[in-house]
Amino acid sequence: MTELFMKLLNMSINAGWLVLTVLLVRIIFRKAPKWLFPVLWSFVGIRLLMPNALESRLSVIPDISGFSASEQGLLSAKGFTAPVPYVGIVWCTGMAAMLLFEALSYVHLRSKVKTAVRLSNVYQSEHVNAPFILGLFAPRIYIPFHIKSKELDSIIAHERAHIKRRDHWLKPIAFLILSLYWFNPLIWIAYYFLCKDIELACDEYAIKDMSDSQRAAYSQTLLSCTANQRIFAACPLAFGSKNVKTRIRAVLSYRKPHTWIITVTAILVLAVVACFMTNPRQPKESTAQGSNYIDLNQPPTLDVIQNGQTISDRSSSEDRQREVELESALLGEAIKKQESLTQIQTTDFYR
Repeated sequence: MTELFMKLLNMSINAGWLVLTVLLVRIIFRKAPKWLFPVLWSFVGIRLLMPNALESRLSVIPDISGFSASEQGLLSAKGFTAPVPYVGIVWCTGMAAMLLFEALSYVHLRSKVKTAVRLSNVYQSEHVNAPFILGLFAPRIYIPFHIKSKELDSIIAHERAHIKRRDHWLKPIAFLILSLYWFNPLIWIAYYFLCKDIELACDEYAIKDMSDSQRAAYSQTLLSCTANQRIFAACPLAFGSKNVKTRIRAVLSYRKPHTWIITVTAILVLAVVACFMTNPRQPKESTAQGSNYIDLNQPPTLDVIQNGQTISDRSSSEDRQREVELESALLGEAIKKQESLTQIQTTDFYR
């Protein structure tokens, strides 16, 4: 369990750089199409689910991760060590609490709309106080009985936009990812802004073909649906539940994006994918393999010997030198003896 937590911790650190980048993009490109930001947040989710990302020269993620845990319960990284006992149990408990909350909220909503009455393509219930979508494979739109008929068109347009965009899948999956990474504050921030950006993108999708008067009516409906909203759910898709002032301002100022804006947006998405969805390449040991490449960072053999890492080369060199000196001395003595014998034999011959 602890090893799994360490793996998720390192993955969340790498994904955190992408979270910060998306937050920066939201500030710089405020005029960009609103659908861009849920797409970028989706890449954050994919990054968090990638145990082994590809390596690329284009990656700009700093290589500062590498947390690990010892059997003694010590959390360690480069130049850092801290005692964290039972870290796996704590992480698992937090994840279980998050999933339990999600399950209880879903069951609670299901019980509240059990008596809902079908009205055309939507369901009305006296136990709900705001429009929302519930269900994954067969999503249904639920509205309260007090909704006025003139507001119904705007509400249905918004909730159908959620269904067409598959937001009823995206938001629960995002909450499941948050349950895995509940220990990382950046993932909470990412989830918060994802919820806001989903609603902004849905508004943009719903009003893109509306007239100015219809957009004004849509904004008025947004404002009226924010009163007395209390939905007990981890990730509801409710009509007026998120940053209503910002959404009304975006609806009233909406203009269809130009072609160059869409082109720049696509290039931006590709750049983010290339730079943050991959890991930097790890340095490999250089080998000659028929080339004349020399690694200047590799310490020379003499330095290695002096640092006490190995003495085999020095020992063999000294042994060879001793052998050569010994052979030379023996050879010199043999030559001297031979010369002495030669002189003795010469003297005897002349006698």
